[in-house]
Amino acid sequence: MLRHLTVSNYALIDSLSIDFDNGFSAITGETGAGKSILLGALGFVLGDRADSNVMLDETKKCVVEATFLLGDERLKPFFDENDLDFENECVLRRELSTSKKSRAFINDTPVSLQQIKELGNQLVDIHSQHDSLLLTNVSFQLNMLDDAADNLSLLAEYQKVYHSYSSCLNELDRLREMSRKNLAENDFMSFQLDELLKANLQDDEYEDVAQRLELLENAEEVKTLLAQSANLLQESEISILEQLNELKSNVEHLKKFMPQAESYAERIESARIELKDIAHDIDSMQDSTQFDQDSLETLQERFDLIQRLMMKHHISDYAALLKVRTELSEKVDAFSNIDGQISAKEIELKKTRDELLKLAKLLSDRRLNAKKSFEKAVVDIIRQLAMPHGVFEIECSKLNDFSNTGLDKVRFLFSANKGIVPDDMSRVASGGELSRLMLAIKAVAAGKNYIPTLIFDEIDTGVSGEVASKLGDIMQKMGERLQLVSITHLPQIASKARQHFFVFKDNSGEKTHSNIRQLTHDERVAEIAKMLSNDKITPEALKAAEVILQF
Repeated sequence: MLRHLTVSNYALIDSLSIDFDNGFSAITGETGAGKSILLGALGFVLGDRADSNVMLDETKKCVVEATFLLGDERLKPFFDENDLDFENECVLRRELSTSKKSRAFINDTPVSLQQIKELGNQLVDIHSQHDSLLLTNVSFQLNMLDDAADNLSLLAEYQKVYHSYSSCLNELDRLREMSRKNLAENDFMSFQLDELLKANLQDDEYEDVAQRLELLENAEEVKTLLAQSANLLQESEISILEQLNELKSNVEHLKKFMPQAESYAERIESARIELKDIAHDIDSMQDSTQFDQDSLETLQERFDLIQRLMMKHHISDYAALLKVRTELSEKVDAFSNIDGQISAKEIELKKTRDELLKLAKLLSDRRLNAKKSFEKAVVDIIRQLAMPHGVFEIECSKLNDFSNTGLDKVRFLFSANKGIVPDDMSRVASGGELSRLMLAIKAVAAGKNYIPTLIFDEIDTGVSGEVASKLGDIMQKMGERLQLVSITHLPQIASKARQHFFVFKDNSGEKTHSNIRQLTHDERVAEIAKMLSNDKITPEALKAAEVILQF
């Protein structure tokens, strides 16, 4: 419930602070005194969009703060999901800076406008006379029936499963469409993959084939060069190795004259041994290097095959060709398993649909069970409100498929006059009748929709006399089940409230300010007397005020 409200620098409000109690409270005041401004400030802190011109003093920031007593842990999931501290006392604050930037806080933690609005919608239901048009909205009608059926938690469970069902259905449609569209493409990919697999490409094969092919194509030149190299090293009369032997012998003789010549001899011997090994390797290469026409043709065919495959796939890098083979293999494997994926998704969809159908039927049963008592309770109230022949019925029909709210289509039917068949309210109800019907529906649903505070903004417009008194009685009973605040101009309603607040204009300063105060018993008698006698307090009006305040 709303426990405390403070407002500063908002419209005509310089600064005010109000404490609210539980039960039924009334707010009265002269026209233009600021009742709607007060409601606007409350809407602002609950997440309504900020009007940049709302500040009374442009040099100061606007602040509205509302304190709520949560009472139980029904709202704890919201706090957990948004990583907010949950406490029995919850403070919502909204600020508008001089630069017209808005900030929102929940328990002193900065939050987004969407977050504070989401929480605000679960704390307060503000209803004005214009909101009666909501009664013609089929979604609102279903919500009201669900409130009466106490379907909130069941509906949340259904919607969670419905979300899974919709996701599963969309995924199944996607897989089926992919199977249909990609059939031809998969055939082509399979052909390409088969061609690459038959090629039996090996890692680093391309470079090896290219090198071997180049060797065979130039085998005669290679053998000539090898023979010349062997001749220079060891086969000619003045071969390099023979000259090294002679050089080594000379240096050996120098050692007795030049001690340092010993290191020369060792280095020459090392070079001789290395060149001798090279000569041996060249001999081996000469023996192995033979021109083989069959090998040449085989390598040429292999090289040409790899070249064609790279050209076909528009790549010039062998590693990229191997990557293409891997990617094609993955795509073909994925597609080859699509039937299995579709089958698995169909099984999942059936399981989810069965669960969804079970919950939808349970929702329907609870709605049908609540329907009769809801109709009767509403009719009992509207017949007290100057509609003695009023009829209210709820038409329930089935949808062809699941919706976010189940399988039910709900329509409210109404007739205010005797002998008139109930019909869609948008066609048969006047504005005043809609207001009274809305009040009756809210009264029946009060305390079941888990919104602890309900505010009526002059919902009693066009009502007077005995009907007004009945309205007051109804609101008083509603106040036993939830916190109800009514902005009213009717003394019959204000007199039934536990608390009575008076909104007034203060013209004592340089600017006109709106303010509010809770009335004492004597002030309340005087205010109701004014309301009874058109702003003139007469002895008779005072006595009448005393009388109606006793009831």
